[in-house]
Order: sequence, then structure tokens, then C-alpha cells
Amino acid sequence: MTQVKAFFSTGQYDLAMITPPPFDADLLRRYDRPGPRYTSYPTAPQFSGQFSETNLLEVIKRSNEDPIPRPLSIYVHVPFCASPCFYCGCNRIITRDEKRGEKYLEDLRKEVAMVAPLFESDREVMQLHFGGGTPNFLSPAQLGEFMQFLWQHFHFSQSENRDISIEIDPRCVKPDDIAALASMGFNRASLGVQDFDPEVQEAVNRIQSVEETLAVIKACRDSGFKSVNVDLIYGLPKQTLAGFGKTLDTVIEARPDRIAVYSYAHMPQLFKPQRQLDETQLPSAETKLSLLQLAIEKLSQAGYCYIGMDHFALPEDELAIAQERGDLHRNFMGYTTHADSDLIGLGVSSISHIGESFSQNPRDLPSWEAAVEADHLPIWRGMNLSEDDVIRADLIQRWMCQGEIDIAKFEERHDIYFNEYFDTDLKKLQSLAEDGLVTISPTHLKATSRGRLLLRIIAACFDAYLNPSATVLQFSKTI
Repeated sequence: MTQVKAFFSTGQYDLAMITPPPFDADLLRRYDRPGPRYTSYPTAPQFSGQFSETNLLEVIKRSNEDPIPRPLSIYVHVPFCASPCFYCGCNRIITRDEKRGEKYLEDLRKEVAMVAPLFESDREVMQLHFGGGTPNFLSPAQLGEFMQFLWQHFHFSQSENRDISIEIDPRCVKPDDIAALASMGFNRASLGVQDFDPEVQEAVNRIQSVEETLAVIKACRDSGFKSVNVDLIYGLPKQTLAGFGKTLDTVIEARPDRIAVYSYAHMPQLFKPQRQLDETQLPSAETKLSLLQLAIEKLSQAGYCYIGMDHFALPEDELAIAQERGDLHRNFMGYTTHADSDLIGLGVSSISHIGESFSQNPRDLPSWEAAVEADHLPIWRGMNLSEDDVIRADLIQRWMCQGEIDIAKFEERHDIYFNEYFDTDLKKLQSLAEDGLVTISPTHLKATSRGRLLLRIIAACFDAYLNPSATVLQFSKTI
């Protein structure tokens, strides 16, 4: 705990930030059920094919007309991977044909050329993220040319708070490539690791050495990246406490700024690659819980703060600071510090959040290509949010990011009587309070330390699409 004590020598950090949530296996088992991760509300299954290109143009126009238009975030999806990881549930295309990357970039440029002029030129881009797939399937030269194209078409902020990030597969990047990315403006990187255990890697078809991974982390630091994230997964075939413990120790020693520890969801009926896995090699439910407990204990002892869901960050990282400050945000890119922005999704399957709307591009490459090449905004589905959607989205966002609701402030922000508006939802919350997951007072709702691992369960109490009997658009203070 030496590192933990060192963090407090400056007096800047709250002890609660790095106090791990208590691990109650019986409680977690009882609430182990499928449900939304709330990277959006409403969630993507609620999007409708009735939302059209015309609808998107209307919401962009309205967003430009706001008295103080919001800054912009951009997400670019690169779907290609050179080889399949059998656990993967992402939207990706397996190919080694580099020409497909160039063709994809041609269509991306067409999409950018259509989308960028729709936004007022003074709206600054504060965040850009390349996800996948494997974004570094594209060569540094290809990425560099596309970055120049983006800079020509959007107004990028010059602020030190600007984030330009990319997901990197350490197996197909050279340390020199990292310096090239830094020269393009990238300052954050996320590395997929999952597990360093050789038997696990063989079982999931992802052979990745410790050495090449650490070399990429070092290259990011040498090139001036301000943040490095490492992704791990627990619940994979052949995982053991001893093996995963070694992986955690190796990652902790490398000291990335952020660590995500995702739960593997085995759904071979939805994700074909998972059919390649031997189900008999999956850890038992008890072992999987123990793997999670091990991760929480080791990361907390090493001084990482539990941000929420699967995410941990060092106390000096911007995520931890934003959570302490109360302006942490959660969207399709995970946790972020850029709360008050419109999100533009580019590329196949990408999702945009413009004003009070969501819209998603086609999930299959041919449909996306056909729309873009016909000079149409490639809209597959989406929705305009109702007043109730907006209110609940704000509430669920605050649960997922802060774990606390200041009732008076929420009432003032949305002009409602909280207890009356959420009468049905609060009754659902009562059973969680009885289990010690939340505290309910006249002024605040708050997740307890026991409830911090179950924030999505708490938030689900206020999901009108899961709870169709929930009160909708009633009890406004102005009525």
C-alpha cells in the first residue's frame, strides 16, 4: 500500500476514491442477470428504422441553433482485423487485404465531406477516437492522410484538454509507428491485452507476448502520450486465478493510467467467432467471480480508483478527477471527461448522439458503402428523444458516473417533482435499498459501497423501456 499512501501526501485525493468496493459474492450472484450497460439511454435496441436522413439533418440544424452550441466529439470505426479473436463480439471484418483499408478510407472521406459542412465551422472538436476492429490495421501513412483530411474539414480545438485517442493491437504495431501517431496529434492509446497466460491466448486465438505489449506502452510514454489504457477480460477459457493474477501483476507493474477489466459474455448464438471456443474450458461461475474479486483487490491495492462498471484509473488520471469533480460522462466510447458535446459517428455501425437524438450507421459494410457512394448520409436507424427520455437519460447518466442523485438539483434542472415523477421507479429501488445497495433520503439517492459494483442494476430501475409501467411526462412543476 506504499503507493496508495504516497498519493495522499499532497492532500489532493479523497480516500473514498481508492477504497475498493466490498466484494460480496452472494450479492453479485443474486443480481447476475443480463441488462443494459447504459452507454446510452435509450439503448440501441430502442432505435427505429423510421429515423431517416431528413431527421438527422433537422437535429443537426437545431444543435447549431443552440445559443451556445456544444463542442464536438468524433468516433471513427475501422472494422478490419487481420485475424479473429474467438471471444470477440465487436463489429469487425477479418481480412489481410490492405487494399480494403484504402477503399474504406475513400468512403470515409466521402462521409466526412457530407457530414462536416452540416456543423457550424466554429464548433470545436474536443475529442476524436478511432475504434474497431483494429484501427492500426491502417498504416501510419494511411492514418496520417486521413487525419489531415479530418483537420481540413473540422475545427479542432487547440486546448490542452483535447483528446485524440486510438485503440491499438500491440501485435501489429511497431514502436516507430507510435511516434508517427503522436506526430499526427494522438495523445491517448488503448491496448488490447485480455490475458498474458499462453494457454488462454491459444484457446482464444490471440497470441500476444508481454514484451511486445510493454514495448508499445513504453513507446507511447516516450512519444508523449498523456494516457495509456489496457483492456483485460475475465471469464475466458482456461483462465485460472494464478494465471490471471500474473497478468494483473504484469500490467500493474507497467502502470498504465487506466485499466478496463471486462466480463466475458459467452453468446455464441449472437457472435459466430465464439463458436470456436470449447465451452468446457470456460471457468465456472464461482471461478469467474473469484477472478473479478482478484482484479478488484490487486488494482485497489496498487492505488487504482474504481471508476464504475469495468473501469479503473490512477487518482491523478483525468477520469478519476472528473468523477471527483462531478462531471464524468459515459457514452459509446465508455467513460469520458467530455460530457457536454455532440458525438458524430463515422464509418460502418457508428452511432451519433446529436442534440436529443441518436442515429446509427448500417452495421454491414455493403449497406454503408452503398449509402455513402450514393451521396446519402448512411442512416440505418435512430430516434428522437422524448422529454421523458431526456430526463431519464440524465438520471441514468448520473447513476453510472457519480452513483448519486441530488434530488433538489435534479428537480430544478428538469422542472419536475422528483418523488412523484419517479414514483413507480422508486418503489423498484426500495428492494435494492433493503439489500443495502442504495440509501434513500429526502434529499439524496446514493449507491452504497456495496452498490458500486451494481450501478447498472440500480440505473435499470429508472429505465422506462424495461419498466413500461413507469410514470411518463407527469407531475411537471409548471403544470
